[in-house]
Amino acid sequence: MDSELYDKEIEFIFNRFPSFQRDGGNAYKPGLENMRKIVAQLGNPQERFASVHIAGTNGKGSTSHMIAAAMSALDKKVGLYTSPHLTDFRERMKISSPEGRFIMPSKEFVYSFLTRNKSLFLDVDASFFEITTAMAFYWFAQEGVDIAVVECGLGGRLDATNIVTPVLSIITNIGMDHCEYLGDTPEKIAAEKCGIIKHGVPVVVGEKSGVASVFTEKARLMCSPLFFAEEQNAELFVDLKKMDLKGEYQKQNVRCVGVALKLLLDNMAVSVQAMSRLYRNIYNTAWLTSLRGRWMTLSEIPHIICDTGHNAHAFRILGEEMQRAVLRNSPFTGKPYGRGVAFFGVVADKDLEAIMHLLPAGYYYCFVNAKGKRALPAAILQEKMAGHGFKGMILGEGGVYESLALFFEGKMARPDDFIFIGGSSYVVAEALPFFEGKKNFFAE
Repeated sequence: MDSELYDKEIEFIFNRFPSFQRDGGNAYKPGLENMRKIVAQLGNPQERFASVHIAGTNGKGSTSHMIAAAMSALDKKVGLYTSPHLTDFRERMKISSPEGRFIMPSKEFVYSFLTRNKSLFLDVDASFFEITTAMAFYWFAQEGVDIAVVECGLGGRLDATNIVTPVLSIITNIGMDHCEYLGDTPEKIAAEKCGIIKHGVPVVVGEKSGVASVFTEKARLMCSPLFFAEEQNAELFVDLKKMDLKGEYQKQNVRCVGVALKLLLDNMAVSVQAMSRLYRNIYNTAWLTSLRGRWMTLSEIPHIICDTGHNAHAFRILGEEMQRAVLRNSPFTGKPYGRGVAFFGVVADKDLEAIMHLLPAGYYYCFVNAKGKRALPAAILQEKMAGHGFKGMILGEGGVYESLALFFEGKMARPDDFIFIGGSSYVVAEALPFFEGKKNFFAE
């Protein structure tokens, strides 16, 4: 594949078709009319494989990847569609391979699909998310997947992925995020997420989130069997410490996955050997699916963690985990940490006030510019957080950094630091290539 041709086509798609990840609300196109037109021209590929459809405020990504990894242990060819991506938009779509690991589509396939269907996308004025969703479904059908795990992009009822009729629907939880699009109360947001519930299709709810009645009523209207994971005896007997997907929040995700897998496997004859492989795959979900950014270790000395959690609902757990982590001894040196440092950046449409109340005040904060048009400038972030007593990393300079590379290349990290990188997927997306490309950075 000519890399120049490929890069030119990708640049055109990114610039011509709006992406919520980059452009925010200008890219949000609620409704399914566009998607129905697109998939009709593609031969309705979404009808050629079974699917599991997943919505929710947080935990969708981890839950999706665990279910996909588990199902791939059962001699199933599994598709996986998630968003957003971190460093390569092809991360959004993957298929299990005979060797076990999930693979992205080739650049040749992407280029061919985009150039062949460009006029269609222009005619309907498609969004970037509609294009990538259609691409994934077409690729899954072309490759003959048996089942695809499909994560909603935003909401549920009007999300582009909601053209699938799944064998199982999952709603992980409800939190106050994207309120300008989904509603300003948990009940309104839950109603939007419930839009993925299809007639007669079982639905698993990971956490009631104080809105159980919304789920119960929607399931009743759709004649859909409803399972609250909190009430089910379908625990996965896994040791969370041995999983390569880290983070305290995985407890809730694993519970939801356990109920979902019980329903998916109920009518399948699964051997003892296959169940053993299923558990092994769940333990190795991150490695098998190349999922990154979930309480992920980027460096051991100093100890650097990144996480893509980006709203108050996520930081209810992340903030506590940050506080606990810095009070423990380092698992790599066995010695206490000298200080906690957080590289923190957010997008402007997040409820910063709600997030700040959940962050550990004892950390030193390095305020960075999250990439993209939606970012809250680091100087404004520093001003807002300083007003609540948060310390900037460099006293007198406020701790504002144009990029995390400036801090690390300036050799300002200490060996006994515990460093958290997060607040936005964009901040994590900057950290990943920096550290993955510099394996011996701190030893140099």
